[in-house]
Amino acid sequence: MPGTTTKDAESIEPQSLKRALDLPPPVPEAKKIRLSHKIKVAFGGVEPVSQTGTSSASVSSLHERNFSTSALMESTRWPRPEWHAPWKNYRVIQGHLGWVRSVAFDPSNKWFCTGSADRTIKMWDVATGVLKLTLTGHIDQVRALAVSNRHKYMFSAGDDKQVKCWDLEQNKVIRSYHGHLSGVHCLALHPTEDVLLTGGRDSVCRVWDIRTKRQRFALTGHDNTVCSVFTRPTHPQIVTGSHDTTIKFWDLRYGGKAMTTLTHHKKSVRAMTLHPKEDAFASASADNTKKFSLPKGEFCHNMLSQQKTIINAMAVNEDGVMVTGGDNGSIWFWDWKSGHSFQQSQTSVQPGSLESEAGIYAACYDQTGSRLVTCEADKTIKMWKQDENATPETHPVNFKPPKVIRRF
Repeated sequence: MPGTTTKDAESIEPQSLKRALDLPPPVPEAKKIRLSHKIKVAFGGVEPVSQTGTSSASVSSLHERNFSTSALMESTRWPRPEWHAPWKNYRVIQGHLGWVRSVAFDPSNKWFCTGSADRTIKMWDVATGVLKLTLTGHIDQVRALAVSNRHKYMFSAGDDKQVKCWDLEQNKVIRSYHGHLSGVHCLALHPTEDVLLTGGRDSVCRVWDIRTKRQRFALTGHDNTVCSVFTRPTHPQIVTGSHDTTIKFWDLRYGGKAMTTLTHHKKSVRAMTLHPKEDAFASASADNTKKFSLPKGEFCHNMLSQQKTIINAMAVNEDGVMVTGGDNGSIWFWDWKSGHSFQQSQTSVQPGSLESEAGIYAACYDQTGSRLVTCEADKTIKMWKQDENATPETHPVNFKPPKVIRRF
């Protein structure tokens, strides 16, 4: 070596030879680029170990860059929300003497009915909001309503354990369905069959034959109140949501057997809504609002914001505008496809009502999806429509793709 004396070279040469003998055999080129699958646990994380002597820090930074790139690609694939005009309250209807708990539209879209804690059912003209008729017969608050699209019938259910069928030509009760052991909180009609579904505080969803009044099935399996129920015209499937935080799928072909149980929510599932065109539905709870596909109930995604209140009501129209109403009077409008909340409003309590009476208990779109009715704790009914003067320029979409996509 230049600049090294002969004595120094003699002392270095044995040591260099010894180190050379201790070296491992050369690694083939194919193995130099291969990383082992060994995992080194350090500081609560995982770190890949290279066989080629590559520093773990450089490998870790490489994986971080790859992860960041993949996460960015994942977030950019998130669907961008469609533009929707904001909704505004254009009419407040008064007439009930108690909380308004339920609403349903006539298939002809000429009138709608509401049920209240004052034990009455009232029918209102859609165009003018004028009261047309008041029906009495329940002895406790009316929790659920449905109007048949096959017959001139309306169905009601309440905390008095009663389920009634009303003849709309005679405006009187023609059938009652007995079987629930406590208050009935929800009901639904099958779109193509003479089948009625009711769910209540006795934790049971009951399936009735409309004409014979016979109970066909008692769907047992929930551990608490059944709050919401729906069915589809193309599938013999019933979906129920409960205070026990679960959503259950039942199949009528197998005697009403529970086929699937969804446990994604951690709080009571008080409301669900079925999309009128897609094979999908959404469920609402105090923890989050979630979207699932049908018929298997596969989880799609959470809505991108949290309303942070108990959600009692939700509905979606064919244009993909979903609305949720909260116990604190908040009303949020969402883009169905992306889960983006494009409008967050607060309902106004009417003069003479307490501020605590700001809850929204029911919501329903009309048959065209252009008008919305909400039923509220201040004893009023509010009607909403889109702002015709709004444009994408005056109300732009304020949307940022989520950085972290929760898959549960």
